[in-house]
Amino acid sequence: MTPTLIIARHVLQESVRRRVFVVVLVLTLLFLGLFTLATVEAFNAQSPFGGGGTFNPLSITAVTLFGLGVFSALFLATVLAVFLTLGAVRGDAERGLLQPLVVRPLGRREFLLGRFVGADAVCIGYIVVLYAVVVLIVHQAGGVWPDHVFGPGLALAAAITILVALSLLGSVFMSATANGIAMFMLYGAGLVAGLLASIGAALGVHSVQTIAHDIAIALPFEGLYQAALHALGSNQTGLTQVLVNLGPFGSSHPNSIAFDVWAAFYLAVVALLATAGFERRDL
Repeated sequence: MTPTLIIARHVLQESVRRRVFVVVLVLTLLFLGLFTLATVEAFNAQSPFGGGGTFNPLSITAVTLFGLGVFSALFLATVLAVFLTLGAVRGDAERGLLQPLVVRPLGRREFLLGRFVGADAVCIGYIVVLYAVVVLIVHQAGGVWPDHVFGPGLALAAAITILVALSLLGSVFMSATANGIAMFMLYGAGLVAGLLASIGAALGVHSVQTIAHDIAIALPFEGLYQAALHALGSNQTGLTQVLVNLGPFGSSHPNSIAFDVWAAFYLAVVALLATAGFERRDL
């Protein structure tokens, strides 16, 4: 087994020992229980309303619930990512755990890559499974599938990968507490950018849309999240499409190849910065 995979396995063992998975499992089950109840009630509540032409209450309810599920999945996965990586470098160094590890044959790059692989594997598996469960809950309650099923899952996996990388980068330069605060502030800034984009599109304010677009470029996980929301209801038309896009869990911003390329480049830059910073740190 390579040193990188050994460190990745260590991340999983450490998470089990610290009961991270237990906490996440409890929170996830609580969310799924509440989400199931809310989904059933939402579909029952919209049944008396008729629809016709370009207005479809069933589609609006379904897409909104899918969006709520995607938002919650990304939030919970972000919490998991932060707790798996917030003290991965500086925190372990301050506790005296790094010095015996980052010597030959295990170097700093292998250690950093192992931490990333372990945390990212856990977070991707978690967010994909949670997204799939959300889709099944809505389908069972309302008989509706998203307009695209696999695309949003891939976008969420890419988004959480960037968040894991950013948290690992922060752990190189900041203490665990400071890194955790910074990561949740970045996550919040991304959500604000998404809301600004929706408001700007609804009001036709170009300056607001530009600000939101610039923030999404600086924080690509937000653009990927918006692309996932858009794909969930991209086939809607007329008034239904307008109402879905204006909602807090909808988006009028589709994905693009250019943005995917930028996200990959961004991830590579974050990895290079983390590696360079770790190489220069005194342990």
